[in-house]
Amino acid sequence: MPTALVTGASAGLGRALAAALAGRQWTVIGTGRDAAALETAAREAGFTAVPGDVTDPAHRAALAGTDRPLDLLVNNASSLGISPLPPLAEYPLAELEDVYRVNVFAPLALTQVLLPALTAARGVVIDVSSDAAVEAYEGWGGYGSAKAALDQVTAVLGVEHPDLSVYAVDPGDLRTAMHQRAFPGEDISDRPLPETAVPAFLRLLDERPPSGRYRAADLLGTA
Repeated sequence: MPTALVTGASAGLGRALAAALAGRQWTVIGTGRDAAALETAAREAGFTAVPGDVTDPAHRAALAGTDRPLDLLVNNASSLGISPLPPLAEYPLAELEDVYRVNVFAPLALTQVLLPALTAARGVVIDVSSDAAVEAYEGWGGYGSAKAALDQVTAVLGVEHPDLSVYAVDPGDLRTAMHQRAFPGEDISDRPLPETAVPAFLRLLDERPPSGRYRAADLLGTA
């Protein structure tokens, strides 16, 4: 039975991915900062909850504290940063550092400690990206530049570890709590639910294309 670790599994895309993998009879470990929400998601979706903050080295070490191979790591946990989204000229640098800590440094650090387990399984690393990583949207400089950095980290990891499949995936705009924070007071009910992007991720797992950056819309043929 393959094993997956999904960060940010308490809600949104992370929860949807964890549920889908559990439905495929994977052993799924989900982590997230909100222990109560994570426990609820785990109970309903059928995965094992390990609450904690991926920016915490002790939590990352605990997640890596097993000798069993790991078939899939999904670095989904992300921070939007300040809401409403500020222009870069006014972005508090301490807040921007936190965005990079969550969106870039934590995924890399977690991948580093899990590389032996991933290599043993010839596994898959999926880093969840965004269209803001490649498009210049006003107000999205903090989050977008962090995701652009994550894209490059992902690309280099793929070159440095050819035995692994390493993907950055842009899931598209989804109806999540984080996306709502980006548009406070606005109605985002026209955005698709996170579950609609899940088949794109499953296709990557099933087909194992070359490491690289992929858009869910392209994988689903809806672009």
